[in-house]
Amino acid sequence: MPDSRYSDLDRPPLSATALNRALVRPGSLWTGVTVVERTGSTNADLAGAAKEGAAEGTVLVAEAQEAGRGRLGRSWTAPPRSGLTFSVLLRPRVPVAALGWLPLLYGVAAASAVRRLAEVDVRLKWPNDLLIGERKLAGVLAERADDAVVVGMGLNVSLRADELPVATATSLAVEEGACLDRDPLLRAVLREVESHYQEWTAAGGDAEACGLRPAYLAASATVGRRVRVELPGESVLIGKATGIDAAGHLQVESEAGDAGTGAGEGGGRRYTLSAGDVVHVRPAE
Repeated sequence: MPDSRYSDLDRPPLSATALNRALVRPGSLWTGVTVVERTGSTNADLAGAAKEGAAEGTVLVAEAQEAGRGRLGRSWTAPPRSGLTFSVLLRPRVPVAALGWLPLLYGVAAASAVRRLAEVDVRLKWPNDLLIGERKLAGVLAERADDAVVVGMGLNVSLRADELPVATATSLAVEEGACLDRDPLLRAVLREVESHYQEWTAAGGDAEACGLRPAYLAASATVGRRVRVELPGESVLIGKATGIDAAGHLQVESEAGDAGTGAGEGGGRRYTLSAGDVVHVRPAE
């Protein structure tokens, strides 16, 4: 049975029963974990559930995702059970201006969990891609759904080199991570997210007061680097990433005479970029 969930013993299925037993408890953020064999998009499914009143803390995991999306609508696929593909439903009671920190918070939490279990040096490319070296290990996508936010993540776990979708991707298997078991990895990520989320909401969304902004800067692979940012309208910004502001936006000082941004000959200009403004940020070749 080639389509059986047990057909690839190197990639065992996840147990919703075990995950609920470990994660759902009195006082926990997580209210229920559902594991499905396949779906189009866990984010789309949870966005629909959010509009029907689903509880905060709902988690949806898909063993295979057929219409996964990254930022800016890019497609994302992986062999069944080769990674962690899941979304969570959150209803943060923080000022609207603070919501930009939520995907960054998720990136910080996930990087911390993976770094601890897999014993690999995971860094963050702004806003929330997880990198090992310069290769992408995971991506995070946050989307509004009425008064809720759905945050989805795709983490490459057991993909072999010949299964990676692009040359710039990697997996925990390729990087010889110490843990390739998806169950403890998922538990660790969700527990880290819960801890950071509760601290952030208790601080009213203040990323400085709860320590989120310093934690993000400590894990950043972008700040302090020379970067190339593709902006809407086919313009390009080249300069140095100098920091993250109070709203989670990237601060970039353009290079002098940067024609693509209109910077003058006398020196570079400073830009503050929201997640919606940036196609990608990469170190210059």
